Amino acid sequence: MALTGLIFVGFVFVHMYGNLHIYRGQEEFDHYAHWLRELLMPLVPYEGVLWILRAVLVTSLVLHVGGGLLLWTRARRARGPFRRSGLTRGEAWMARSMLGTGIVILLFVVFHVLDLTLGAQPAATDTFEAGSAYANLVASFQRPLVSGFYILTMLVLTVHVAHGTWTAANDLGATGRRLRQVAAWVAGLVAIAVCVGNVTIPLVVLLGVIQ
Repeated sequence: MALTGLIFVGFVFVHMYGNLHIYRGQEEFDHYAHWLRELLMPLVPYEGVLWILRAVLVTSLVLHVGGGLLLWTRARRARGPFRRSGLTRGEAWMARSMLGTGIVILLFVVFHVLDLTLGAQPAATDTFEAGSAYANLVASFQRPLVSGFYILTMLVLTVHVAHGTWTAANDLGATGRRLRQVAAWVAGLVAIAVCVGNVTIPLVVLLGVIQ
């Protein structure tokens, strides 16, 4: 759970950084999307790096979801009718929300892939065109329901990433008081950065700033 979770934290942060290229205009955003497909050519085939990353992410997803369900089942069986004590209300709420927030994120990932990667109906717009990353993203976010779902998911992701990163740091050995404090700050800052960076994009599209 810790290792696969950190893989996803790294992915969402880099993905957010890539999405911010949209502020540099259509040409720059489409160039970035095309560059990802040509990365390390001719050492690897066209889209080779993307397929390697997709394989790593899918494998991590299966392990993360499977591990999460296994740990959740074991925890419920072990605790019986008792709940863990010694946590603040915020810590307890975040810990108990991990399964629910994880399900929301998983549903969003499925929709997001159908919408902007595969262009599958009814998730994608009628104007979807393979290779037109900028136009597809703008057209998708011009739909208020899609933008609302995206923003809601980013808020959910903030909770999941913040608590998950802090927990992963503890699971991987950051158990000292100072290290735990540093891990909490890093987890919070990364989660907020990802949220703010991503949420601004559908907002500026809805406001007509980017079109």
